[in-house]
Amino acid sequence: MDIVREAADLAKEFLEPLGRRWHHVRAVAAKAELLNKAVAEQDRDTLLAAAWLHDIGYSPKLRHTHFHPLDGARYLRAGSWPEQVVNLVAHHSGARFEAAERGLSTGLSEFPLPADSILDVLVTADLTTGPGGEALTYNERIAEILKRYPPDDPVHRTWVKAAPILKECVVRTEERLARVHPR
Repeated sequence: MDIVREAADLAKEFLEPLGRRWHHVRAVAAKAELLNKAVAEQDRDTLLAAAWLHDIGYSPKLRHTHFHPLDGARYLRAGSWPEQVVNLVAHHSGARFEAAERGLSTGLSEFPLPADSILDVLVTADLTTGPGGEALTYNERIAEILKRYPPDDPVHRTWVKAAPILKECVVRTEERLARVHPR
């Protein structure tokens, strides 16, 4: 079985019962497929596997720290998933900023920060997809997150700090795609 199919199956097993979260993950994987020309061909399966698995830590079966990037990455590492997939799950969409807010930076540091190009595309796919799988712009997605979480919530505080930095991931992805498909 190939890594992408295996990732999709595992994501379905853990996330389909969560309804809306499953819709989000399926849409992120589809968006990553559309954006995959922004990474080297040999990295595309890794990107797609990480897109399927990026939110697996939301499963109640895997919650230990209640910080889904860390819980998901630890589960995948224990299951002998490729290190690059595990690290992408650990660091997707600004996890380092939220880890700092939650006092979990030491735990997240177990996982090296992945290469920019793959992480950029995963961030772009995740942060241009709404919580129910709807297509959003980056700015719409950040506004949706800030509206959903009150100002005193660690998630809200994270995105106030992380949004301008992570927007650079989207810009770099768009630039890479423009080089692959010039107008």
